[in-house]
Amino acid sequence: MKKYLSFIMVLLLLVVSACSNKTDEQGSNGDFDNPSGKITVWGWDVAAETMKLAVENFQKKYPDVEVTVEDFNSSDLYEKLTVGLAARGSGLPDVILMEDERIPGYINQFPEGFMKLNEHGYDQYKDSFNPAKMASVQNKDGDIIAAPWDIGPAVMFYRVDFFEKANVDPDSIKTWDDYIEAGKKIKEATGAQLLPIDIAKYDGVFHMMLQQQGLSYFDAEGNINLQSEEAVQAMKAIKKMHEEDLVFNNDGWDGIVTATVNGAVATVPYGIWYAGTIMDQAPDLAGNWDVFYLPSFKEEGIRYANVGGSSLLVPSSSKNQSAAYAFVEYFTTNVDAQLVGFEKFGLFPSLNSTYDSPIFTAESEYFNKSAIFKKVSDIVDQVPEIPLNENFARGSKVMSNTQASILLENKEVESALQDASKQLENEIKK
Repeated sequence: MKKYLSFIMVLLLLVVSACSNKTDEQGSNGDFDNPSGKITVWGWDVAAETMKLAVENFQKKYPDVEVTVEDFNSSDLYEKLTVGLAARGSGLPDVILMEDERIPGYINQFPEGFMKLNEHGYDQYKDSFNPAKMASVQNKDGDIIAAPWDIGPAVMFYRVDFFEKANVDPDSIKTWDDYIEAGKKIKEATGAQLLPIDIAKYDGVFHMMLQQQGLSYFDAEGNINLQSEEAVQAMKAIKKMHEEDLVFNNDGWDGIVTATVNGAVATVPYGIWYAGTIMDQAPDLAGNWDVFYLPSFKEEGIRYANVGGSSLLVPSSSKNQSAAYAFVEYFTTNVDAQLVGFEKFGLFPSLNSTYDSPIFTAESEYFNKSAIFKKVSDIVDQVPEIPLNENFARGSKVMSNTQASILLENKEVESALQDASKQLENEIKK
């Protein structure tokens, strides 16, 4: 009898433990009408600083919520996130920042790992953001898994003084062929190469060219696009630049910044957020930088793409989902909260209503007295929407290696892209 009772007690303890673990995994809802308690938010670098700056005004609206923002190196943050999700939420925060291109991978690996924000009313903000950004924060069923924050509409930063010395009018550059011809003149007149590309590690220019043609590495059904006419056209343009000695092979982030500062390059195709880096790292070049839209592959083609951007997610394991949701909703839909990161650090907001602020229409003394942010906000809705899936990072890595084989080993473009397509297909099957 005692053994039987002991066995029953063990079973009861196991059931209680299992129920306890289930509760820990799913977290608790709290009062969504009156959130209170403590939450922890994870971010990195200037993004974390921006969230810290927004806390004071958030707490004026939600005085019963205490927010702690923790700043990590981004790679450490993702490592801790992956470990925490694998451990059913153990050690995770209530809110986490994530780059948009990583969202599909985490959703695919941990489909129940994050709160569906639309179930708590976030879908009312769908029209507050551009379609491309909104598409990047939803799962395959259309649930909103992340709240849109910053974006990176791409522009061509250019050295005004170099263009003037070479007698090149930036307004005359409409196509990539125009851009290459201008680069030849600029190099002859100034000695500067046209643009920086970390050939073996960064395929960003290639992907910008794909996106402005409405493509990514994969289509909406997950089919690989690397042998498409658009992909061939993009890589051939990059190869032509390299053959004309117009590509500066920079080494990582520090390399691109150094090339920007020391005059090694005449242009930098990048997200608009790079404006903050240029101003910070090259204060003596005030007035000598400006921007124009990316060239296209045909005279009237689309000249817009996006580089970078991040959003906020609430892990399902959060013990205070109501307060976490309140912070996410406030931070991503409040104009003042969105403008903090833009004014302080150049982080370009995705909230459409921010573009009515005078700061977006003002002329920039640094950028040749040009209203560069108005120029960008005017075209945000025209950035082509492209599918992002869980294999995006694989596609980027394969294409960086392929780019190196084409530019550094002189491999033929069509053949290299065919090999890249096969390699990517095999990696996905593993």
